[in-house]
Amino acid sequence: MQKAFCRLLHVYRVPHERWMTFQCFNILKCKYVTQHKDLCQQVKPKPETSTSPFQEKSSFAQERTVVHEIKSVSAVSPHLSEMPPGKDLAAQEGPGNTIMKASATADEAREDRHWKEMKVELADLPDILARLSKIKLTALVVTTASAGFAMAPVPFDLSCFLLASFGTGLASCAANSINQFFEVPFDSNMNRTKNRPLVRGQLSPLHAVCFAAACAVTGITLLTWGVNPLTGALGAFNIFLYTCCYTPMKRISIANTWVGAVVGAIPPVMGWTAATGSLDAGALLLGGILYSWQFPHFNALSWNLREDYSRGGYCMMSVTHPALCKRVALRHCLALIGLSTLAPVLSVTTWTFPIASLPINIYISYLGFRFYRDSDRSSSRKLFFCSLWHLPMLLLIMYTFKKSHVGKQDKPQLAP
Repeated sequence: MQKAFCRLLHVYRVPHERWMTFQCFNILKCKYVTQHKDLCQQVKPKPETSTSPFQEKSSFAQERTVVHEIKSVSAVSPHLSEMPPGKDLAAQEGPGNTIMKASATADEAREDRHWKEMKVELADLPDILARLSKIKLTALVVTTASAGFAMAPVPFDLSCFLLASFGTGLASCAANSINQFFEVPFDSNMNRTKNRPLVRGQLSPLHAVCFAAACAVTGITLLTWGVNPLTGALGAFNIFLYTCCYTPMKRISIANTWVGAVVGAIPPVMGWTAATGSLDAGALLLGGILYSWQFPHFNALSWNLREDYSRGGYCMMSVTHPALCKRVALRHCLALIGLSTLAPVLSVTTWTFPIASLPINIYISYLGFRFYRDSDRSSSRKLFFCSLWHLPMLLLIMYTFKKSHVGKQDKPQLAP
């Protein structure tokens, strides 16, 4: 045990003494170097390398790789003292300015993607509200309502006509505004509707709803109290049908086209009821003509907008059932001939009307057949543009050959 302990102590002392000796030697060396400054190491300046005319191939390869890594730098900008007056530092062209411009452009593009409030001037408000209410579609609705009022077999009343037309127009503005309010996320995906006021943020949703509510209340009040309750009820029902049935059905089923045709067929019926106060066979005939006219009109329009409707998520016949879209358009073009023939049977017009309207009805039926057969953009455009002038011409011919139903006065009896 003593021998083992002594060996262990000896092993411990030997490295410890060596470490102490090495540490002391280092301390003494440091002191000696600091006392004798001549022994301090100094950095020797690197001599400038002179380029020799003869270089090795490796140096050429290295230089070539270095040259390829160097990026092109624009011309050196002139000194500030040499610049002409009126130009500041930001006008200089340089890599720093290019980077700053690129970052500023990226920041602007990033800000454009965010929602931001747009200030609208008061002078631009009428145009914005007109686009919100789809003023062209509203004008067509008022025109068909006026045609229904003019075709009624009663004497013409100017005050009632103005109230009915104005009330119908306000109801149409309300329905179109609510329709745009519901379809903002879908309209933003379509090229045809991406510039609408609510999509662009030119008008807040609260303002759009307030405008629609004001138009709806004023229009229904004028139709109910200024005309008659039946016309007011039809106007309220049409707003409900357009906003609560047709608008959500556009993303659910192709039946939305038939519901939308009913919406477009009600305005001439409203004009008839505003004049007569009753729902007669003549009102239903006018509604049927408008109902059938809308299928070639809208199916031809939607045929060239299939990509847009598909991006917007709308379920249209032209997208999901293209063959049915063409058949329905042709079918209702032919139905216009039959409805025109039915007008004298119901004592709405004379028998001259079916003969006078036959050429334009045959022409739109021919274009409907071309659309059914060719199914291209040209045939659909021709059918659509024909429908734009076909309806006013048909209503004008119908009014021209309207049958008079004014009550005949009894002949005075001759005195014996």
